[in-house]
Amino acid sequence: MVQPTEEPASALSEETPDTSAAPESEASLAEMAGAPAPEKVTYSMSPGLPGFLGANRIGLAISSYQSGKFYLLGQNVEGGLLVDERFFRKAMGICVPEPGTVLLATLFQIIKFRNVLEPDQQINGVFGACYVPRELYVTGELDAHDIGQLADGRIVFVNTLYNCLATPSARHSFTPIWKPPFISKIIKEDRCHLNGLAMENGVPRYVTAVSKSDTIDGWRDRRFDGGIVIDVETGEIVIGGLSMPHSPRVHAGKLFVLNSGTGELGFIERAKKAADAKFHVTAFCPGFVRGLSFHGKFALVGLSKPRYQRFEGLALDKKLADADSEPWCGVQVIDLESGACVHWFRIDGPVGELYDVAVVPDVVRPMSLSFASNEVLGLITHDALQE
Repeated sequence: MVQPTEEPASALSEETPDTSAAPESEASLAEMAGAPAPEKVTYSMSPGLPGFLGANRIGLAISSYQSGKFYLLGQNVEGGLLVDERFFRKAMGICVPEPGTVLLATLFQIIKFRNVLEPDQQINGVFGACYVPRELYVTGELDAHDIGQLADGRIVFVNTLYNCLATPSARHSFTPIWKPPFISKIIKEDRCHLNGLAMENGVPRYVTAVSKSDTIDGWRDRRFDGGIVIDVETGEIVIGGLSMPHSPRVHAGKLFVLNSGTGELGFIERAKKAADAKFHVTAFCPGFVRGLSFHGKFALVGLSKPRYQRFEGLALDKKLADADSEPWCGVQVIDLESGACVHWFRIDGPVGELYDVAVVPDVVRPMSLSFASNEVLGLITHDALQE
């Protein structure tokens, strides 16, 4: 198997924290045509991030729907940061339901990746895990957001365009399995902007929505404080008054959520009435927070730069101004005990928005294959012959 060319894997060392991700050929062609070279993507990191990943034997999966990039991060053989990037149109929700499996929602497909390497195998003497697309579900363009796996192995995803939770269908684009009580029917109208999904023991437990609107695009007028968390089992609203909440997750017995419009990571203290529930802030992050995963006492939070009118006018603007900070795109590792950012990964250049972040356990140097290069044609593996 050849080293990636169309979609390079970048190796960052602590001594050289920035590197370009734009292929040299693109710049050369632009220069030959007399046009300015395309703006380059650069990565930077905190000095301790590669060691943190390596010591905990974890990789990090990141999606960017804006650029169509699916990233896998790990510690390279020299101790620096390994960045493997692949192209999937509108890469969105990520789920790691079990070791060796990764789920990814994209523009019109749900993709299941499987690691094809054994623990003692490597590719190119570098990668210790290789995630290959093995199952595809063609859904059509549904604006799928968060994704999960049910206890029976079926995939479940947030069907934002149709305001429901759904599973892939063997015959149709999807099978709806749940909708919020305030949504009157399954229809192609993004009404409440249902987006986040918290799984617990193989069951959808909580979802987030920007509002409880039941008219097309009604959520846009409720971005500032119309956000809600819903208990899937009961249909009850757990808490309201949030600003564009995303990424609900159950961890260590607590319901965490990202209050994206304020740039805050926190957890919810439930009450008998939603009006009495409380959102406890764990940390403020300088960006539109979206994408949340955990490893022990650490939360890994995705940050995006607010874009045009949809994200403007939120409390995040004032919080950034008060902190004398600019928003940035990347991932912060937050210590849940202190609320401090202990490690970070930053992306600068034309990539400014991420959607999801997921910890990939038991790997140090992961890579994946996509359909944008010929590599997926040449990597052939098979099961043992059954005598």
